[in-house]
Amino acid sequence: RHCILHKMQRSFAIALLLVTLSASYISYAEAVTAEASHILVNGEDKCNKLKEEIMAADDVFGKFKELAKEHSTCPSGKSGGSLGEFSPGQMVKEFNDVVFTTGKVGAVEGPVKTQFGYHLILVTRRGDDKM
Repeated sequence: RHCILHKMQRSFAIALLLVTLSASYISYAEAVTAEASHILVNGEDKCNKLKEEIMAADDVFGKFKELAKEHSTCPSGKSGGSLGEFSPGQMVKEFNDVVFTTGKVGAVEGPVKTQFGYHLILVTRRGDDKM
């Protein structure tokens, strides 16, 4: 009996440890947030032309903000395209994938097609990685 009880206690302790580690990992993963700006337009050609103009500028971030104010169809365009801070899953999948997986901090990504149109995305921060 004592041996069985000891094994059950040990199994319970291991299970508790795994649950605790899993919860820590999940809360860390959820804690990773990002900040990004975007320019939303209706056509892919327009999106590509804006990207060329941004990439040719000496101040990429400044030019991005300027063109967002002039061309973006999203209300965030008024603030230079800034979307502020957000977590994974808060944006549509295509946008989310660029911001949290494939995109590089400080690089102009796109065109990215979503249900809303075509985006140029500038990830300004992901976790502790900032431009």
